Amino acid sequence: MKQNKYDNPDFFSAYEQMPRSIKGLEAAGEWHVLKKLLPELRNKSILDLGCGFGWHCRFAREQQASSVIGVDISAKMLQKAREKTDDPLISYIEMPIEDIIFSDSTFDVVISSLAFHYIKSYEAICKKVYDCLKPGGTFVFSVEHPIFTSRNDQDWYFDEQGNRLHWPVDNYQSEGGRETTFLTDNVVKYHRTISTYINDLIGAGFSISAVKEPMPSDEMVKTVPEMKEENRRPMFLIISAVKVE
Repeated sequence: MKQNKYDNPDFFSAYEQMPRSIKGLEAAGEWHVLKKLLPELRNKSILDLGCGFGWHCRFAREQQASSVIGVDISAKMLQKAREKTDDPLISYIEMPIEDIIFSDSTFDVVISSLAFHYIKSYEAICKKVYDCLKPGGTFVFSVEHPIFTSRNDQDWYFDEQGNRLHWPVDNYQSEGGRETTFLTDNVVKYHRTISTYINDLIGAGFSISAVKEPMPSDEMVKTVPEMKEENRRPMFLIISAVKVE
């Protein structure tokens, strides 16, 4: 059975209170980097894997994408997405990312934001995305950075006074599930190395366009001072790849 913590009432209630859930893309620390990696979306067909509240889907339509499909395993997430969406050219499908089945060469652009570290079958997803992209199509996704997912305890090391000393990394080369805490206990994330994220894309046939380890923008650090700590280690990994024509 695929993991679906977002339909857990306690988890979903906590997720709704996150800044990115309330304010959308501009409150997401990595958005200013991911946005620049997106190709021209005008008149393009878009697929968003793990679409959540549908922020990226609506952004794509604001850029005059011709059609957008958002896929998510969570009924609660899609209920919110539909409530926030008034656009017949955006459709939402309740389905695990791992189970997507689309015809070959259907989409111009595939996007995924902070979803793949929840799924076990990343290599298989790369192949499915490659098949459903049109030749020359773009695949852009973000995940929690592998130095963030390497340990079950995803937190800083503190001194006795509660000061953050450093971000620990351990068992980096040991890929697989990590039972951790994110909003609630017993959340399973799948750790994989940066090389795996890149090589599985290459193995599926993609050409890598960019690899980014974003830091918060200067504007976000000014408005949310605690974000300055995020400059001490990367929290996200963003990759852009192209299906070679």
